[in-house]
Amino acid sequence: MTLDSALLDILACPSDDHAPLRLDEEKNELACTVCDRSYPIRDGIPVLLLDEARHRGEGE
Repeated sequence: MTLDSALLDILACPSDDHAPLRLDEEKNELACTVCDRSYPIRDGIPVLLLDEARHRGEGE
């Protein structure tokens, strides 16, 4: 899954730090560069809801 680089440049983590996100193509998700959250990408759409986030250490 690839996201438009212009879109990726403006997306930010919805948590209080509003840090940039990086694409993890292997897991099909966006990972926050500061906190330990990752957000799924479903049908090509990033789901940037804190309730949908997972902590990257979970389930690995």
